[in-house]
Amino acid sequence: MTTIFIYALMAVLVGLMIWLRTKRRRGPVKGNGIRILLPLFIAFPVMMISVYQLLHIPGQTHVLPAFWELLVAGLLGVAFGYVILLHTAYERREDGLIYPKPNQYFKYIIIAIILIRVVLTQYLSSLGTSEISMLAITMALVYISIWRIGSFIKFRRTLSV
Repeated sequence: MTTIFIYALMAVLVGLMIWLRTKRRRGPVKGNGIRILLPLFIAFPVMMISVYQLLHIPGQTHVLPAFWELLVAGLLGVAFGYVILLHTAYERREDGLIYPKPNQYFKYIIIAIILIRVVLTQYLSSLGTSEISMLAITMALVYISIWRIGSFIKFRRTLSV
């Protein structure tokens, strides 16, 4: 029952993210682009609180993932972040404002990344829950960081041209 709830919650979150992303691309990016980094400022503390809570579950022994497992999760995050960043671009239109370039493949890329994460979680089910969670948090934090920081840099380049 819990697994069904988690998958339903994930589907709602992915749907919400795709809906918000398609809604926002109609309008210009406002300000100097700091809002592009906002999800990073929210995700980092939330993920660190999650790691802290995973390490302090009463009555449960916590086993940290091995260094090579964290390294692989980080490298997967780099790959995912790079793929998303390749499909993120900005353009200055005739009104002088900067808009995100529409990308018809973005929703498929996000869905593919989520599916790969689910498959990897199922494949690594022999690991403990806290280990899998820490690996998923590491991977997500890396790819969100790469995507958002790279998007900010792309926006600032477009702004300065």
